[in-house]
Amino acid sequence: MSRGYNSWWFKLFHVCALLSVVNAEDFYKLLGVSRTATAKEIKKAYRQKSLEFHPDKNKEEGAAEKFAEINRAYEVLSDDEKRQIYDRHGEEGLKQHEQRGGGGGGFGGGSPFDDFFGFGQRQRRNQEQRTPSVDVPLELTLEQLYKGDTFEVSYVRQVLCLRWEMCMKPNQECQGPGVRVRKQQIAPGFVQQFQQYDERCVAPGKMWLNGCSECPSKTETEKIDLTIDVNKGMRPGEAITFEGVTDEKPGYKPGDLSFIITEKPHKDYHRDGDHLYKNMEIPLVDALTGFSITLKKLDGEEFTVNVDDIIECDEVLRVPGKGMPRRSGRGYGDLYIKFEVDFPDHLNSDQKAKLREVLGKGNSASTGS
Repeated sequence: MSRGYNSWWFKLFHVCALLSVVNAEDFYKLLGVSRTATAKEIKKAYRQKSLEFHPDKNKEEGAAEKFAEINRAYEVLSDDEKRQIYDRHGEEGLKQHEQRGGGGGGFGGGSPFDDFFGFGQRQRRNQEQRTPSVDVPLELTLEQLYKGDTFEVSYVRQVLCLRWEMCMKPNQECQGPGVRVRKQQIAPGFVQQFQQYDERCVAPGKMWLNGCSECPSKTETEKIDLTIDVNKGMRPGEAITFEGVTDEKPGYKPGDLSFIITEKPHKDYHRDGDHLYKNMEIPLVDALTGFSITLKKLDGEEFTVNVDDIIECDEVLRVPGKGMPRRSGRGYGDLYIKFEVDFPDHLNSDQKAKLREVLGKGNSASTGS
């Protein structure tokens, strides 16, 4: 009975391993690269695929889902640690790695069945502390927010040195990063327990070994390249976030890096949500007789506004569909033009007479007679 039970577990583990290897090919196929592709080849393939399936350019059904899958594939294959785990254990193993805070490779020090069937959560519950997240202002023009934009930035961070795990020693008093719980017997049968801060504690049961030659400073400097995608219609205050890319620290998950959009003032338009607003001065003759004006959208395309009615001072004209792109991708907001009527500074007697001839004498003339 025991031999048959052990054989069943071995077969199950073998099947899981085979499934992981099969799944490991999927991300490479999505980007159209081989399993031995270099980081440069992966990045180049990602740029091509993301442009091909970007929802703003590809309106075919399923393009948005494909675009999301391509981004996920690049996120994994561009990260050396995630790529190694994915190659060895497939997407399921990678998910388990991410759920426990990214610490260690593969299935960690426990049984692989613990990870497959959800055990071992108690051992990992204290590993969710994070290093500080970072917010960076990203100043953009109204044109960039109208058309969308993509550009590369570099970010310098601190990452764990290659062999940092060699610098940890067991210590049961460590209950988590910076947390040490000590016990002291104060009388027969009575034990006092107290908690204190100890920076050497990096994880439950793990203490940093000071002066370790494998990793003297715990971290080292790394520069990473990030691609910022500004979608059409994004608004000031919105964040473009890269999860888990700030400084690394033993026992902590990296925080998030967020680029917070700010908007540069524009000489012609100001914005409120999806709508644009513009002030325009017109001469009195145009206000009375009508006019046509040619304006430019923020992408440079020209359009004409025809006005046939009389325009009053401070009157606002709504031009449908000439505002900012809606973030949903469904149409545009409106343009609102506020007119200021420019009255002449002086009229001669002949001009006054002609105006009275056209417009009538007015109420003031009949009242004074």
